[in-house]
Amino acid sequence: MPTRDLKAIDSIAASGRPRFRARLRRAWSGLSDLILPPVCLSCREPMTAHNTLCGGCWMQVDFIRPPLCDRLGLPLPFATGEISLSAAAMAAPPVYDRARAVAHYSGLMRRLVHDLKFHDRDDLTVLLGGWLTETGKDLLAEADLIVPVPLSRSRLLHRRFNQAARLGGEISARTGIAMDPLSLVRVRATASQVGLSRSEREQNVRGAFAVREARRDRIDGRRIVLVDDVITTGATVAAATRALRRAGAERVDVLALAMATGEGHAD
Repeated sequence: MPTRDLKAIDSIAASGRPRFRARLRRAWSGLSDLILPPVCLSCREPMTAHNTLCGGCWMQVDFIRPPLCDRLGLPLPFATGEISLSAAAMAAPPVYDRARAVAHYSGLMRRLVHDLKFHDRDDLTVLLGGWLTETGKDLLAEADLIVPVPLSRSRLLHRRFNQAARLGGEISARTGIAMDPLSLVRVRATASQVGLSRSEREQNVRGAFAVREARRDRIDGRRIVLVDDVITTGATVAAATRALRRAGAERVDVLALAMATGEGHAD
């Protein structure tokens, strides 16, 4: 067979491969839907797609919407200019550069976070990671590295996973930005932050984080997005930011699923 005919056949075959792969994906998706029909991740209502919420549950998530404080990510009553700052940010500027959160830490979002952390709901990662990626798109557009807030060794052994690392991995997969779950570590265990006042939270996590000496070069000069599940007073992410800055981080922004906005300062 002439070479040009072989090339023509190869060209036709190559052009058909994407269509074949697309048909294969559709067939596999249809088969998986028969085996595990898609349901709402909250109420289990039948759905037409996986990894999402039904309309009723979606309406129960109190998303944080602009205008926002540029530094703390707190919702503002109205826009005040190109860069908007809340009274809290002006009175006590945070050590990190900017913070953003998907939703208020209440209602369904509070339950989703709780299910992810304590009920091993890994199936929530795709949805929540997608929300984080969209909410943090401006931060991620300038980022070199994603760093999850680490757990203490004892807490990690108890839970068997770090929810911030799972979320960071999903963001990394969606954006192509590398995630580093190893450089930032907790150098001492801390008590639970639940029920502590702002000053008690700050004292509880002071000096709790460090960057491994052998991995400081991975942090030095980098623009980092620090990922956590919830920001309450901001004490935890502030302590983690200080450790990253000591290792030479050029910039540290914070991205979280939820924010307890009722406490003024955005753990």
